[in-house]
Amino acid sequence: MSSLIAQLITRKNAPVVKAQLPTFLVNFLHAVLLPTIGILVFLLFWSVAANNIDTSLGKFPDPAAVAAQVGNLYDEHMESRAKEQAFYERQEKRNAARMAKDPNYVAKIRAYTGKETFVDQIFTSLITVMSGFLLAAVIAIPLGIAIGLSKALNTACNPIIQIFKPVSPLAWLPLVTMVVSALYVSDEPMFAKSFVVSMITVTLCCLWPMVINTSVGVASLNSDWVNVSRVLRLPALKHVQKIVLPASVPAIFTGMRLSLGIAWMVLIAAEMLAQNPGLGKFVWDEFQNGSSQSLSRIMTAVIVIGLIGFALDRTMLQLQRVLSWDKTTQVR
Repeated sequence: MSSLIAQLITRKNAPVVKAQLPTFLVNFLHAVLLPTIGILVFLLFWSVAANNIDTSLGKFPDPAAVAAQVGNLYDEHMESRAKEQAFYERQEKRNAARMAKDPNYVAKIRAYTGKETFVDQIFTSLITVMSGFLLAAVIAIPLGIAIGLSKALNTACNPIIQIFKPVSPLAWLPLVTMVVSALYVSDEPMFAKSFVVSMITVTLCCLWPMVINTSVGVASLNSDWVNVSRVLRLPALKHVQKIVLPASVPAIFTGMRLSLGIAWMVLIAAEMLAQNPGLGKFVWDEFQNGSSQSLSRIMTAVIVIGLIGFALDRTMLQLQRVLSWDKTTQVR
């Protein structure tokens, strides 16, 4: 009896061997299966909610309606490209006929002025946001490095940054529009005024997160690295190149990711308010149109805006992993 009790106690206290899944299967579950389940659950709730929401324009669009509009918008884009090609072909034929009659005739090609399609406006918004973002990076990163290296400059600039940081970039939009209209005067402008206005608005909203994160990253340099630079007597520019920039890359990219996300949101709102070409204008035009397909077209634009924002963030994250010494950056 005592031996039986001893065996039971031994079995009870024995370590439990847990079955472990293969690493590739665990990675698959985390990378593919779990996000897929989350998306499917979201689509289910979306479908149920859409069927129970009635608006003045009909039912709220469900995933099927959005999928149908994706095809319609692409077809409209291809039709527009076909019209554009036919427009230029007609001009070429007309010019060829005129030149056959008059060899001295100077051929002229007029630009196609058809309405921008949904795909065209996607590229317009992407070009605008990246132009404003890159302009902000050229200004903010050197300024942030200078502020991080100089306590006096930090003290001088900090009040200005703290005052303008909370200001919504959309509050700048009327001022930017008036200034651009007054100063950007040309018979043959290189860029459209609407593009310049949107780009400057994006730049203003990108500045502050990049300046702040860059300056914080530079100011929090490891003191040992600074001492090594002093021992080697590195010149100021070489110190920035070899010590400051490599050590501050994670903080700089954090500011850039924040800025790019904010810029994409602000740009869509600015395009809606100022009626500048882009996805924001597409959404506003469809809202004003009020047709039976307007809601599904707006919802399609919303999904596309979200996907583009996600792609921009993931692109910045991968770029950070390539350029940064910190390879442990988590996907968030």
